[in-house]
Amino acid sequence: MQNQPLPLILTFGLCDPVGALGVQADVAAFAALGCHALTAVAGLLVSDSARVENLHEIDSDWMADQARTLLEDMPVAAFKVGAVPSALHLAAIAEIVSDYPDAPLILDPFLTSLPDGGMGDEEMMSALISILAPQATCLIASQAEVGRMAETWREGGDGTLEQDVAELTSAGLQYVLVTGTRDEDGACYNTLFDREGEVARVGWQHLPGPFVGAGNTYSAAFTALMARGFDAPTSLQVAQEYTTGALEHAQRFGMGKFIPSKFYRP
Repeated sequence: MQNQPLPLILTFGLCDPVGALGVQADVAAFAALGCHALTAVAGLLVSDSARVENLHEIDSDWMADQARTLLEDMPVAAFKVGAVPSALHLAAIAEIVSDYPDAPLILDPFLTSLPDGGMGDEEMMSALISILAPQATCLIASQAEVGRMAETWREGGDGTLEQDVAELTSAGLQYVLVTGTRDEDGACYNTLFDREGEVARVGWQHLPGPFVGAGNTYSAAFTALMARGFDAPTSLQVAQEYTTGALEHAQRFGMGKFIPSKFYRP
C-alpha cells in the first residue's frame, strides 16, 4: 500500500480512438512523468492515424458530471483543458475550476487536427478569453493562435507578439507559452512569457515527421511537471526534452502519421 499517491491531473478534452490526441494522449504522458490522469470527455473523434474524420459532441452537462463526481472523491494537483466542442463546454469547465484556484490550470485549446483548429468560432474564442483564461496558470498556443486571441480581446488592429501576449496576461493569464517562435536567424523556440515579458525560451530542432499529437504530448508533459511542483521555466525545459525524445522515437502504426512514443526512455 502506498500512502503518498501520484499527483492526480483532471484533463478535459476529446477522446481519440488512435490514442495520439486528446485525453488518451494525456493519460500516457502523465503516466510517463509520474502522474495519474482523471478524464472528463467532451467529445468523441472519428479518426485514424492520417486525419480526423468527424467529431461527436458530448453534452456539456455530462462532461461536467464526470468532472464533479471525480472531484468529490479525489484531490487534484492540476487541471488541463484541451480542445472541446463548444462554448458551453468552456463555460462548464470555467465554473468547475473556479472552485480550485490553487491548482495549476493549463490551457491547450487549439487542436490543429480539427478542420478549423478551434479558431473559427467567435463564441468559443470569446468564452476562452473572458471566462477561462483569467483563471489559467498558462496558455499554450502558437504565435498565430495568440494573435487571434488578442485580436478578439482588443478593439481591432494588429500587434507584435509581445503586444499580443501583453493583451492576454492583462486579462489574467499568469503565463503564455508560445510555440514555434523564430528569431532573426530563423532558429525555432518555445518561449514563455509573463506580465513582465519573456521569462525563458528553449530551442528545438525540426524533425521530419509527419507527426500527429506532438503538441498534445508537449502540453501534457508541461502540465504533469507543474502538477509535480516544478516552476514554469523548468517545466518548459523538461517538457521540451521529453517531447523531443518522444518524437525521435515515434512510431507509424498505420498508413498515416507518426505517433510520439510517450514511454520512451533513453
